[in-house]
Parts: sequence; structure tokens; C-alpha cells
Amino acid sequence: MILGKMKFGKEYTSQMVHEWQDAYVNYKYLKSLLKEMIDFLAKLPHGIRRTESISRAFSGISGKAHHLKIDDEEEEQVILARVDSNGRHLTTFLMVSDEGGEYELFFFRRLDDELNKVIVFYKSKMEEVFMEAEEIDKQMDALIALRLKVLRPEEATRLASAGMKSQRVHCKDMEHTVDVITEVEISSDESSEDDDDVTPDKTERKKINFKNSTTPQLHVLKHVKINIKLETPLSTLKGIITDSKPKNLTFSNKELRGVEEQLKVVLIEYYQKLRLLKSYNHLNLLAFSKIMKKYDKITSRNASRAYLKMVNNSYIGNSDEVNRMMERVEKTFIRHFANANRSKGIQALRPRAKRKRHIITFSSGFLAGCSVALLAAIVVLIQARNLFHSRETDRYMENIFPLYSLFGYVVLHMLMYSANVYFWKRYRINYPFIFGFKQGSSLGYREVFLLSASLSVIALGGVLSNLDMEMDPSTESYEALTELVPLVLVIAVLLIVFCPLNIIYRSSRFFLIRCAFRSICAPLYKVSLVDMILADQLTSQSLRLCIEESSSFWGYNALKYFSIIIAVIMRTGYELHKKNVWLAMAVVSSAVAGIYSTYWDLVNDWGLLQRNSKNRWLRDKLLLPYKSIYYAAMILNVILRFAWLQTVLGITNLPHMHKNALTALIACLEILRRGIWNFFRMESVHLNNMGKYRAFKAVPLPLNYDYIDEDAEKKGAHSTTNT
Repeated sequence: MILGKMKFGKEYTSQMVHEWQDAYVNYKYLKSLLKEMIDFLAKLPHGIRRTESISRAFSGISGKAHHLKIDDEEEEQVILARVDSNGRHLTTFLMVSDEGGEYELFFFRRLDDELNKVIVFYKSKMEEVFMEAEEIDKQMDALIALRLKVLRPEEATRLASAGMKSQRVHCKDMEHTVDVITEVEISSDESSEDDDDVTPDKTERKKINFKNSTTPQLHVLKHVKINIKLETPLSTLKGIITDSKPKNLTFSNKELRGVEEQLKVVLIEYYQKLRLLKSYNHLNLLAFSKIMKKYDKITSRNASRAYLKMVNNSYIGNSDEVNRMMERVEKTFIRHFANANRSKGIQALRPRAKRKRHIITFSSGFLAGCSVALLAAIVVLIQARNLFHSRETDRYMENIFPLYSLFGYVVLHMLMYSANVYFWKRYRINYPFIFGFKQGSSLGYREVFLLSASLSVIALGGVLSNLDMEMDPSTESYEALTELVPLVLVIAVLLIVFCPLNIIYRSSRFFLIRCAFRSICAPLYKVSLVDMILADQLTSQSLRLCIEESSSFWGYNALKYFSIIIAVIMRTGYELHKKNVWLAMAVVSSAVAGIYSTYWDLVNDWGLLQRNSKNRWLRDKLLLPYKSIYYAAMILNVILRFAWLQTVLGITNLPHMHKNALTALIACLEILRRGIWNFFRMESVHLNNMGKYRAFKAVPLPLNYDYIDEDAEKKGAHSTTNT
């Protein structure tokens, strides 16, 4: 009755960082304990049932406090909240003798467990953030010194000749001091007159990094080297031939730009971590407040004030470091990476979510309707003109059909991806984080469906124009205009894909191009999960991961693809020689490849078929509400996997169907299987991230402090001895 409609519970779940779900206050569980308390109190006789205390003063109707105010000490003390010697927060319930007191005692024990769990997790994450802040401080010191060395070599030489003695400039308010480097950078910023965010008082912007007062010096450049990123074929080959350890700084403009870009990404990702921690702190404090207010309302007690006082005095309630660090990151980013333009810097740190545009929904529906109309027109035209039984059918199926079927495969892939995005979002699978998309740049299912519908209209229009091809009997060739339709279609699609203009989702198009290129050059590129998903069938992809992670797991995955390649080779040998030996080898190799691949899909990629799972033959955690969906997906995966193997064996032959049409049908079934595989694969990765509380993207630092100049150390030690 009291807990009937709980709007906060849904909002709480929707706003939490899903990878940290287990680290949040288990609001649903605590609410269920209160529900049990309500059920118990409802069963008590009316005379014994606890009601509002008759000794409470009348609150009044007019809203004015005419009654006497009761001090906290005079109120009934329900709980005793304290912190033990180990730092754990404990609550002693003082009303155990009351009816239902054992329920309340158990409630406070579980509530304490949740509070201590949240504090431990939050403290551990804050320690990680502090350690990372120290590393960023070092990187920023080196960056400022590198800027001076590259952009102002005269100043660098003068400072070096002066024995690296920092010349300080006092601020007007005498509160902060800055290095000469700051003056150089401020003067360069003042040249941009179109900056509306630059305030006349430059003293407000003289903090150069996280520290309130820092003095970066050129000698730090002797203690750092630049990290080599083996992310291109050329750099990978150089790393294999030479040494892939960090190299000395060359003080070039290209090197400076690379360090700046990398540190910019580092600061953006670091800021996102702080935002997630701030949200985590706020939501948990709100959950404790809500659950205690409900407890007071149900039990007619006044325990929330004492308990929330303990919560507010705890590490999670009394810690303001996140807000302060967010302010420092904002000032640092705006100062050093946004030319002191606050709006530009804040926009980079806090990208806005895409607004839903009704034009996208309308256009998607319109183009989908056009696709259906074109498909119907093609079917009617084929039946009316009896095109499949004409003498040109074989020529069309051999020359034209494979081209348009390729477009059909692309459209089907896009439709499956659109459906996956919809269900990933519905069940809160963090696919942008898994794929490594930039925040706010990933396409939604509406945009993907719009692109697929557009390509479908273009392709079906080409099919319709090529259905009634007329051949010149004397030359046995088609009309030039008809033959150019597929070529024009291919050129148009390629121009759209590689168009450098910022239209038609350029960032997403280029992201796809880069992934495809990395997949082709997989052995020579650093492999990410999105590359694995895009080029799952390439054996070289898993060989690369086996080398990078030194794990036999990816070697077994490569063996799976190798078995498929062997099956295809055996099938090709059988087609060439038509001997029983080749047929037997093709059957055996295909069966082994099919069984191996199916096992890998279900057990390793999806994480299912766990014998000791609480969900029989599935896994402990499931995001979908019905177990039957998982069983159906496993069965369907097996069926579709072996349907594809029929093309390897070459024994499937349907009457009244051309072999190319059969190949296209089997390919479409494989695309459907891949689409289903993608959804459950992402679910498994997301659950793995939840188990490891992995919600941050690891961004490598551009500079390395581990390689210290031994000569500089000796000189420093010698000068110290002389002193």
C-alpha cells in the first residue's frame, strides 16, 4: 500500500553506472525488507498494531508552529549510530523488544552492510583517481616545458643558461604565483580577439594544472621519454626490427602536437571518470535518504535523522574532492587545450546528448515504405513478364544478381545492427563504451535504420532498372545505359562512404573505414574488440591478440578460424577432383569446424552452458527477462551454423532455384546468425565489465617518467654532495 508506486526506484536504476550496479545501494532489496515489515504489521491485531505516538504534539492545520518544539535529545532514541575501530559504520537498534523489532534489527544490519560497501568502493575509486591525477600533473609539467622548448627556444635557452632558476611573476592579488612560461602563453592567447570568454582580469586564469601553485621547469624534460604507439603497420615493423621502448624527445612540432592531442584525450576521459563518481555519490546518498524516510513512515519512528547524520559524516557524505578536482580539470583544459575559451572547453568535456529529430523517424518510415513498394513492383514485373523462365535468366543470375545481392547483404547487416542497437539500449548494454565510440557520437537505431532504408531504395531502384535488359542479337551485348546502372550505383555508394565533407554521419563513416583497414592489416595493427566484431572471420585477427596478450585463449580462437579455412580448402579440392577421398576429408573437416565453432560461440563468446549456474545451462547473470530466449538462441545458432556448412559440402540443391539464389539465401541466414551472435556477445562482454567494475576507457599516457637520465642523476647527486 505504502510502497505501491515507486518512481524513484526506476529513476535510480536508469541513472546508475550499469557496470557498477553491484556497488550501488541495493535499493530494491532494502525496499523488499520494508515490504516484509509492512506485511508483518498488517497481520498484528488492531490493538497491538503500532500507530503514531499519541504523545506527539499536534502539527496544526494553519501550517504555523503553535506547539512547543521538542529538542533532539527529548525525542525517542531509536538507533545508536557509530563507527568502530576498523572504520566500519554500525547501527545499534534500541527497540528490539517492540513487535516486529527483529525485522527492524535485520533491516539496519543490511543497511549498514550497504553503507560500508558503498564507502569501500567509493574510497577505492577515489584512490585510483588521486593516483591518476598525480600522473597527469607530471604529464602537464612536461607538456608546458616541451611547449616552451619547441615554441620559445630563446626563452628555454635563457632559462637553461640561468641554471634553471624560475622567474616568478606576482599576481595582482598576491595570492598566486606563476612561471615565466605562463606569461608567454597568456600573451599568445591575447592575440585572439574573437574569444568572448576571455575575462579582462588575467589573474583568474593563472593556474597551469591541477596544483594551485606550480613552477614547471625545463629539467623535467631530461627525465621523460615519449611512448611509442605501435598502431600502424610501419610503426609495428619498426618496433619489431628495432626497439619498441620509449624514445628520447626530439623537440619537434609534430612531437608536440602528438603529446598535446594525447593529453587532451586523457583529460577528457579523466573528467568523465569524475562525472561518473559524482553521479555515484549523489545517487547513493539520495537512496539512503529515500529508504530511511520510508522506514520512518512505515514504523512511525524518527530514526532517519540520526542515521543520515552518520551517512553525511562518512567518507561518501563528507567528501568534496570530486567537485574540486572537476573544477581543476575544467580550468586546466580550458587554459591549455581550448585557448582559454570556456564554452569550447566545456563543450569538449561535456558533450551534449543528441536530440531526437522527428525528421529522421519520418524519413526512415517514408524510405522503408518506398523499399516495400519497389520490392512489390519487382515481384509483379517478374511474374507478369515471366522473366525467370526467359533465355536471359542464367545470364542475369550470373552477371547482375551477385552485384545486387551484395547490396542486399549490406542492407541486412545494417538492419540487424539497428535491431541490436535498439535492444542493447533497451537492456542497458553499454555498447558505445565496448566499441570505443566517442561520447555522443554513436549512431542510434533510428539513424542506422535510415541509412539502411536509403541504401535499400537505391539498390532496389537499380534492380528494377536492370530487370528488363534488352540484348542486341548481332553483338550479344546489352545497351550501354543499362550496363552502366550497377557501376553508377557502386560509385555513388563509394563516394558517400569516403566523402570528406561533414555530412551523412562523417565521424561514423570514418570510424568504420578505420576499423575495416585495421582488420585488413590485423597482424600489423593493435587489435580492439570492435575490429574483432567487424572481421570475426579473419584468422590473422586472433593471431595478433594471441601475441599481444600472451594468452593461449586467443590461440584457440585462431584455431577455430583455421579449421574453417581447412574445411573450405577440402571443399575446393573436392570440387576440382570429384574423388571420394576429397569428399570424405571435406565432410570430416566441415563437421569438426562446425562443432568447434558452435561450442566456441555458446561457451566462450556468449558465456552460456555453465553447469553450476543458478540458471540451468545458462549463466548466473542474465539481462533478458525470459530464459527461453537464450535456449531458443542457442538452438537457432546451431541450426544456422550447419545451414552455412551445407554450402561448404555442396550437397544442398533445391528444385527451381538457381545456385546463386541459393547461395544468397544461405548468406542471408548467416547474416541473421551473426546479428543474433552480436547481441549475446555484447551482453557477455558487458556482464564481464560489470564483474570487474570496468566503466572507464584506458587511455595511454604520451610520456614516460620511468626512464631517468643517469648522467643527470649523477650530476644532481654530485651537486648535492658539494653543497
